[in-house]
Amino acid sequence: MGKIPESHPRYFSLKTRERISKAMENGITHKTGLIAHGRGEAFDYLIGEKTLVYADDAERVAAASLLIAKNPVLSINGNVAALNLKECISLSEFIPTKLEVNLFHRTKERIEKIINELKKNGAKEIYGKKADANIPNLNHDRGRCDIDGIYSADVVLVPLEDGDRCQALRNMGKTVIAIDLNPLSRTARTANITIVDNVIRAIPNIEKWARKLKKLDEINLEEMVESWNNIDMLQNTLSFVSKRLNSMF
Repeated sequence: MGKIPESHPRYFSLKTRERISKAMENGITHKTGLIAHGRGEAFDYLIGEKTLVYADDAERVAAASLLIAKNPVLSINGNVAALNLKECISLSEFIPTKLEVNLFHRTKERIEKIINELKKNGAKEIYGKKADANIPNLNHDRGRCDIDGIYSADVVLVPLEDGDRCQALRNMGKTVIAIDLNPLSRTARTANITIVDNVIRAIPNIEKWARKLKKLDEINLEEMVESWNNIDMLQNTLSFVSKRLNSMF
């Protein structure tokens, strides 16, 4: 693709597509990740390509959940590595959380490339290479994880759609924070805290809230998390989308 003029009405979207396309060419993102990105972009259209108040609320509660966690882990896949690597590292350092590479289309080469990208951008310790544990009843490569990472985590932040692993992690008793632009997906309906937002906006916003909430005591943070109603949030988001579409015609 040639140079995209900043005056183009889809400038940001086109630049994002370019980044994920280059990541595929470099072996970071799997080719099916481009399909997943396009699907997410379609849902982003529906919410107006902005962070809704419901998503902002979810990002605030997600920050609180990460702050009170004993062993939080941020899961990294190919699309996240292409779009949000520096932001994920920044969030993980502030909370702090562990970083673990976890892939559906897992190869040794992709794992190593993503780990190298994380290291180049300042990450110190990265999990996922050993894969010395398995999430019960998850019979594909996303079930492979590090025993000192996702397997032993109490809170897992899972950017992008990941329905069956989300359920499997819930079955292990973990708190799952999911970022998913599709409010109808299995992930959105299964996670403890669902953020219906573009991952590019969501990760920095979680860190923004974490910095604001850091001064609160643990009791206040726990009350914030315990009072969260994920179903209400999903219903409010769907209602917003319905009203927005009706108002356009």
